[in-house]
Amino acid sequence: MMQWLETLQEWHLVPDTVRAASSDASFRRYFRVDGENRSFIVMDAPPEKENIEPFVRIAALFGQSGVSVPQVLAQNTRDGFLLLSDLGTTTYLDKLDDANAATLYRDAIDALLRIQSASRPHVLPEYDRATLKRELDLFPDWYIGKHVQFAMTPEKQAVLEKTFNILLANNLAQPQVFVHRDYHSRNLMHMSGETGNPGILDFQDALYGPLTYDLVSLLRDAYIEWEEERVLDWVIRYWEKAKKAGLPVNPDIDQFYKDFEWMGVQRHLKVLGIFARLYHRDGKEAYLKDIPLVMKYASKTAHRYNELAPLARLLDELQDNKPDVTYSF
Repeated sequence: MMQWLETLQEWHLVPDTVRAASSDASFRRYFRVDGENRSFIVMDAPPEKENIEPFVRIAALFGQSGVSVPQVLAQNTRDGFLLLSDLGTTTYLDKLDDANAATLYRDAIDALLRIQSASRPHVLPEYDRATLKRELDLFPDWYIGKHVQFAMTPEKQAVLEKTFNILLANNLAQPQVFVHRDYHSRNLMHMSGETGNPGILDFQDALYGPLTYDLVSLLRDAYIEWEEERVLDWVIRYWEKAKKAGLPVNPDIDQFYKDFEWMGVQRHLKVLGIFARLYHRDGKEAYLKDIPLVMKYASKTAHRYNELAPLARLLDELQDNKPDVTYSF
């Protein structure tokens, strides 16, 4: 990577200033390097583990909608390196508080609407039933089986499969748009003093799928919790703006909110599985502390709907059997 940076003379980089910027749940790593008048980001994505092409393509696609994404300034496809513009060091999670939440979420919702308004079919892969179901299966495989080590009877397995089918029917019936898939406080950058707030990161896995998915990621965030009254207010504000923008949201706000909640259950069950996998397979234990909030979201929603009552009972049992984990951080 250092040898490659030294070849990018037009950016006047100072390789000696390279330092870690961040890492994520994948095999990608990010570094910050200084130039003459500004800093840059270097993505290191090992080619045998990651493909940088989707990042490059979707950065251009989302950028055309008018939102702030990193510019791809140089690329080395063979070795898996990208030189990117730097969107700063302050995430939404760093910045959010009771006083500024309304403003920051307004900006995030407006940016989401721009992405969704630019949506068209056959550009991104479909967020189809097989993909949604594969995500749901992470929950029994990794959270129930590996993390909680809860013995699922054939009856409970049948209940879970029936619930999955109910959720998927709702998810797939929703209008389809571009879906970022991780539109939350750790992937949104607070760009102080700029009109392009927020900066948007980690979009390389974007698909064409259910309209409420990114809104759930944003407002039922695994890393920060808000009162239900505020979340409902933000959902309604999104819904009103989406209608004005011509997006095909459900005209009935109650049905739209149900779609939002049921999409959330799909996402939260998936995230429980992912967080458990990150710990047990990849040794990344930092995500364990976020499991209780994600479980709280899934459980509260399941208890609100008769169709999801069997899932609610299963989640209650799982919480009674949750493992004792000692954190080393």
